[in-house]
Amino acid sequence: MTAAQGRHGRTWLFAYLATLVAATFIHSPAALAALLALALSAAGAARWRLLRRTLWAVLAFNLTISAGYALVALWQGGFSAGYLLLVNLRVVLMVFLGFWFVSRFDLPTLLSGWPTATLVFTLALGQIRSLERVVADFRLAFASRSAVPPRLADRARHAGAQGIALLDKSMAAATESTLAMRSRGAFDD
Repeated sequence: MTAAQGRHGRTWLFAYLATLVAATFIHSPAALAALLALALSAAGAARWRLLRRTLWAVLAFNLTISAGYALVALWQGGFSAGYLLLVNLRVVLMVFLGFWFVSRFDLPTLLSGWPTATLVFTLALGQIRSLERVVADFRLAFASRSAVPPRLADRARHAGAQGIALLDKSMAAATESTLAMRSRGAFDD
């Protein structure tokens, strides 16, 4: 990466981060929908692939949060469909922008001048790869133990066991990373 490319990429990185922060200050679903439409049109030919990735990435999270909000708000008598739309549009916009940014720029290269950012990125990427391996192993183990197509209840039990294993592994890895960083003086003020 040349110096000019690095400055250009970092300019886009700061613009992306500023856009994420700005999106949290917008409280109009119409404005967020317009921004999402603008981002979709600006994404070019990759727009539908990025939108599909975005929707799959946020589906479980948004459904869980939306259902929890709806239940509590209905129970307390303060349900607001506008608020639910606002929150979901904001999340979809932010995740879409993230996928779009990552598809256009090489994040490790952009962060190469900042040692702390590079360290955090490397730790996060290591955790992601480790958890991807666990998910792949669980998927293969489940397929190898299923002589017939599994029932919905079997898949639900498998997903629950996989979720517990992922949480346990991520907590253990986070604790280990924290202890390693502390032993090297990362948290000394």
